[in-house]
Amino acid sequence: MRNLETGSAGPQPTRSVPDLFAEGQRYLMGNGILNNTLAELAAKLKHHGIDYVVVGAIALKEHGFYRVTDNIDLVLTAEGLAKFNREILGRGGYGIAGYDQAVPGSSRRLRSYPGGVSIQIMTAGEYPGDGQPNPVSMPQPSTASIEIDGINIVTFEKLIELKLASGMTAPHRLKDLADVQELIKIRGLQPEFAKRLDPYVREKFLELCETIRQSPKD
Repeated sequence: MRNLETGSAGPQPTRSVPDLFAEGQRYLMGNGILNNTLAELAAKLKHHGIDYVVVGAIALKEHGFYRVTDNIDLVLTAEGLAKFNREILGRGGYGIAGYDQAVPGSSRRLRSYPGGVSIQIMTAGEYPGDGQPNPVSMPQPSTASIEIDGINIVTFEKLIELKLASGMTAPHRLKDLADVQELIKIRGLQPEFAKRLDPYVREKFLELCETIRQSPKD
């Protein structure tokens, strides 16, 4: 891992709570370190001809649910990941964004420098949640993305499928179901929307819709 100021290997500096809060506000406004890191990363992936799609909390924000995050979640193809490792990983230096392994030996958990943004890479075909096979998997980037402000963001339907499948299969990922619940409320989704989702997650989507319908109004 590289030092944020020098570009050399070293521990990340500790940031104060006020600094973290301010950076979270900048992210939600679209001008934080994470936003800039994502824009530069997307430009590099495009320059190297690597298909990608952004999932996770950033995709939530682009589809209407704003919550703070400190990491970038990407899906690449297996070929794209290999090309990323050859042509992008570890490149850069002082004043030039690069990416190093946040976990030694792993090319899937990275950290940018300078900036220190966490980047997690998944590959198409992997399964959300507990990682066990089910009908919903990480998509091929070229088939499930929409460009928003120059960034390839996962489609709304696929984002909900991934969140539901994750929350359904992994008890420690219940927040993914809460994310879908918030999207249902914010976007005013109706039960009919379930027809646009994979059958595997439809019942859970309808269950969340019914929970919202029965909940007390603010």
